[in-house]
Amino acid sequence: MKYRILGKDLKVSAVGLGCMGMSHAYGAPANKKEMSELLAFAVDYGYTFFDTAEVYGTPEKPHDNEELIGAALRTYRNKIILATKFGIHFDKNSSQVNKSLEPDSRPDTIRASVESSLRRLGTDHIDLYYQHRVDPKVPVEEVAGVMAELIKEGKITHWGLSEANEAIIRRAHAVCPVTAIQNRYSMMARWHEGLFPLLEELDIGFVAFSPLANGFLSAKYGKDTKFDPVNDYRSIMPQFTGASVEQNRELLELLREIADEKKATPAQISLSWMPCKKPYIVPIPGTRKKDRLKENAKAADVRLTDEEVKALNEALNTMKMSDVFGGSKIVNNDY
Repeated sequence: MKYRILGKDLKVSAVGLGCMGMSHAYGAPANKKEMSELLAFAVDYGYTFFDTAEVYGTPEKPHDNEELIGAALRTYRNKIILATKFGIHFDKNSSQVNKSLEPDSRPDTIRASVESSLRRLGTDHIDLYYQHRVDPKVPVEEVAGVMAELIKEGKITHWGLSEANEAIIRRAHAVCPVTAIQNRYSMMARWHEGLFPLLEELDIGFVAFSPLANGFLSAKYGKDTKFDPVNDYRSIMPQFTGASVEQNRELLELLREIADEKKATPAQISLSWMPCKKPYIVPIPGTRKKDRLKENAKAADVRLTDEEVKALNEALNTMKMSDVFGGSKIVNNDY
């Protein structure tokens, strides 16, 4: 496994492991024993960067993922970087598979969240603590001030923002230096590329979640693939409809063609494109399968030249694609 530096000094594996899907949004939670074994294997395989959040779970077990990660990785704590998030909860009254998000980044809420996450993760500090979504009711300077206090207290060592725009990042960074942003990013979701000059100016890393467009860019799904409408967000994602699979045929064929040339897989090309494009981008694909875990890790060994990246970017700029899932709806919180 190769490694990257986020921000000034946070060293992480060049491919991280997004752990959400083990407990949330990709069907019913996976078997805990199997996921614990998979997480241990990931460490042995070279992964050092593990991503979770306090809300990754089910209505019955709302913090399931942090509890899983804490129990499975406790003995490896000195070898890994743990990232988790605060600042949202789901609309409990919604019957939708993809429930709306309600932001809450009041200082007292953040304080309660960090203590609970530390307890569930079984650690005395969090390596990278993200504001999960911007709270329009709380100035980001106030949030950054709490982060500075938590760093001083040793409860976190670095912090970041998820799905934040340039103005928010600048304001936050001026109060307490931001190590990384975590935004949705893939060949089908490139709307945050305008942030690259800012990240280079401020020396901030970019952690890419959903780097395979929720698995679509693995080229493993066909137009007849069905997903659980109760627990699996993919059941309502536009890129997985039969019409979209047909519409994205050109993209998948391009990925297969490049993969054949590089003796790689479409997923590996989709992932390697990111760090080959910018050295501060770290994708965090998720999986429940050992073979996919290994496949994703080996993407760090696939090298695309500057010319190949440029040609790929130009193809993406002109290629017709379907809509792609852009995230859960954010609604006002009445706290």
